[in-house]
Amino acid sequence: MMKRLMGSFVAFALVTCAFAAAEVGQPAPDFNGTDINGKTVRLTDFKGKIVVLESYNSECPFCHNHYQTGAMQDLQRELAAKGVVWLLVDSVARKYPSYRSPEAARKEWASEKIHATAWLDDSSGEIGKKYGMRTTPHMFVIDTKGVLAYAGAIDDRPSPEGDPRTARNYVREAVQKLEAGQKVEVTQTKPYGCGVKYGS
Repeated sequence: MMKRLMGSFVAFALVTCAFAAAEVGQPAPDFNGTDINGKTVRLTDFKGKIVVLESYNSECPFCHNHYQTGAMQDLQRELAAKGVVWLLVDSVARKYPSYRSPEAARKEWASEKIHATAWLDDSSGEIGKKYGMRTTPHMFVIDTKGVLAYAGAIDDRPSPEGDPRTARNYVREAVQKLEAGQKVEVTQTKPYGCGVKYGS
């Protein structure tokens, strides 16, 4: 099963984009998005808070493993308890089987026990392209001043199998540093996972 899935989803650790990526150390690109409940979500709504963006596609084996093991939900709970905002950005275009309608997304949210702040329907690809989201997962941490503090892989374990909890988690580290008022040590890494399925 895993081999078949891996044949469908190639790991794009070195993917290049035809669109500009958000730059670490610069203001994070603002956006307006719609969550799976029809609510408008703006980055500016969370001014003064640390924000985590996660590029999401549950049919990608890498994403699937993080959720199947419960590692991603555990991290979401941990950071939410500290007041961190976590936004799933689902940029899968409607033409792909892995696209989730709002109704399907709500069911998946419940079945996967997702503990993010919101799931944004970015099937237009607008948010993903603003940030240069290349893979699922591809993670971004924005500080309380709205500056991009980290961009890249969620951890140092680029595998679709096993327990991600054994890895060095860059997102957790970045948040911890920001909370302590310290400089983030690792600000950028190469994301791993499946290529984001944009419409064009």
